[in-house]
Order: sequence, then C-alpha cells, then structure tokens
Amino acid sequence: MKSRTPLSPFLLLSLLCFSTLWGQGKKQKPINYALNSKNWATLTDNVSFDDYKGVSAASSTNDKPFQIMLKDVEFANGIIEFDVELKGMGFPGITFRIDKDSLNGEIFYLRHFGDPDPMLRTTMQYAAIVDKVNLWDLTDEYQAASSLLENQWNHIKMVINGKQMRVYVNNMKKPSLYIPAMEGITSSGAISLSGNVVFANMQITPDATEGIPADEGYDPTASDSRYLRNWQVTEPIDFPFGEDLLKGIPYSPGVAIRDDLWDSTATWQDVKASRRGLVNLTYNFGQTESGSRRLTWLKTTINAKTAISKRLDFGFSDEVWLFINGQPLYIDKNYYGSPGMKEPKGRCTLENSSIDIPLQEGENEILIGLTNYFYGWGVIARFSNNEGIVHL
Repeated sequence: MKSRTPLSPFLLLSLLCFSTLWGQGKKQKPINYALNSKNWATLTDNVSFDDYKGVSAASSTNDKPFQIMLKDVEFANGIIEFDVELKGMGFPGITFRIDKDSLNGEIFYLRHFGDPDPMLRTTMQYAAIVDKVNLWDLTDEYQAASSLLENQWNHIKMVINGKQMRVYVNNMKKPSLYIPAMEGITSSGAISLSGNVVFANMQITPDATEGIPADEGYDPTASDSRYLRNWQVTEPIDFPFGEDLLKGIPYSPGVAIRDDLWDSTATWQDVKASRRGLVNLTYNFGQTESGSRRLTWLKTTINAKTAISKRLDFGFSDEVWLFINGQPLYIDKNYYGSPGMKEPKGRCTLENSSIDIPLQEGENEILIGLTNYFYGWGVIARFSNNEGIVHL
C-alpha cells in the first residue's frame, strides 16, 4: 500500500485561511415572514390578516392601533426590512430585542399625523424601553426627518449590530437615522409590530450587518468636562399630586424643605451620567405606576476657588426643586402636552432652562428634588464654562 505524503505546514495554513475567508464571505440569506397567522401571534383583538395589493398583510379591523408578535424568532443582529402603508394617525413602529417578560427592548417608530413634512425632525424616533418605559422623552437626539408616502408603501430597512443601528426609510442609499449607541438593556429577543397601519413584506437577514461596528460609536459629550457627571441619589418615595416639597417658616428666608420629605441621614448611592451627559434614573428606579408620582433626591458638590456666579444649562423630567447650599434657587415643571412644557416639547435636554448658580468660595452643594409621573426621568446639567471650579 502506498504511503500518503503529508501536507506541508504552509499548505495546511493556506487551506485553513481560505476556508475561513470563504466562510466569512458567505452571503446571509433573507428569511421571509409573511404577515399571516402562521408567522404572527396577535396581541390585540383587532388584527386582520388579509391579501392586500397582492401580498399578505396585517391591518386593523377598527381603525385603532393593533399589535402582533413574530412567533419563535430570537433576533440579535442583522437586517430587518418591511413595508408599511400609513392609515390612521399615530406612532406605527417595530419593537425588537424584547425580553421574555416583555418589559425591556428597543423601539423604532414613525410619527404620522397627516400631510407628512420631509423637514420635520420628529418624523421618526428610536428609544430604549426599560421596565416598560419608553424613553422617548430622554432621547431627543435620536429623532430624524424623512420623506413619508401616503396611500402607498413606505419601505423600512434597519441594520443592527451590537450597540449600533442605521435606519433607511424609502431611500436605501442614505440612512435616515443613525444611532451610535442604542441604550436598551437587552442584546436579543422577540420582534413585534404595532400601529393603525398596514404592514407587509417582512424579511430578516440574521447577522448581516453591512460593516456596522458592534461597539458604541462616538459620544460628543464624552470629553466635555463642563458636564456634571458625579451624583448621589436616594431611593424614591411616593409623592402624590397636590403635595409640595417646601413648607413656609416664620423667618428669613421664609421657606424650607418639608421635614417628612428630607432626611439628612438617608442612604445615598452613587450615580453617574451616562452617554450624552444624561443621568437617566429610569435604569435605577424603573417605572412609576400610571397616575402616581415619585420623588427622589440628587446631590453633587462643586468646589469654587473664589465666590463666583456660573450659568448652568439644565434639563429635567418631570418636576424639579434646585437648592444651592441649602437655599432654594430654582423650581420648575416640564409637563409634556401642557402650555408650560419646556422646549423641545417636554423632552429632557439642555434647552429646558438656564440658571445662574451663585457659588461661594470652597465647597458648594447642589441639591435637587426630582419627581417622575410620566415616562422616563432624569437630569442633565452643564456649566457654560468650568474656569475656577471643580466638580467633585
């Protein structure tokens, strides 16, 4: 019997490299999920699966929003594409990476209120969902304009990899929305569709990411030392509507924090601003039950070389009482939908307000009472400049 000549190490390495490259170059195939009861579970009782314009489609039976969930699919990364025809006014969208309890995920949706405006920045939005809270009011940056079509299909393409996402709407050559760092707490999960619209032509290409990096992208605030990033926070307490944080006292300065709401011996935990300089307390304390209101306290310390006044650009959701060295300085509300809501339309951003902070020489304590009743809650704060001061 003839003996076999062993392969040289060089040839073995070449074959291995070729095999690896061939595997990496394999094109992922899209999987079609027709909009029918075989592929989709109904989460509301007003869903109709029918043939529409020659394709299987899902729509509402009563002109109210409906919701459906894709059966037996765990999505992490890849390309999601579908068509949507706008019908009633509302927020049609897709939720993905939904966890098993349906408490957390990521959502992308359109805003349709008739006569689409291609320059309207709030046409679409991405937001994380944390403990059932849609963080739309804390993610103003993640909105964009786009040209939407009425009475015909709008094609949506989402390319998702790790923390990053690009969304194409009708124009497949240029992303309408770029998300450098999705802020949800899940990495994979289920997919659902919702809205008073017609959905069709859903297909998913798993793990096809078109070269998008999986790591977080650039955060323009990361190197900006003017942001107040280091805070301490207390556990929230119930704080029913109609109650105020302050009480009157018969001597100057005339008001003080209510004794039953302020405990100097309370337990404080460290909390840091995350991306975009935002202190997002929804991650810490989750959802506030509908109709309720909760109060928490935040504090931080500023060291000033000399007595000086500094302008603080400040955003908050939903109500705030700000004290400097124990004295009340600023009280305000940011109620979405009310005439007094802060720009931009009740969202928490640095555009909400500007405050002149009188700092004494040495250490200064900024204390904030913050309430939540509606969606996400948090604060964002940045000095106009930090010359002569240090944030401890």
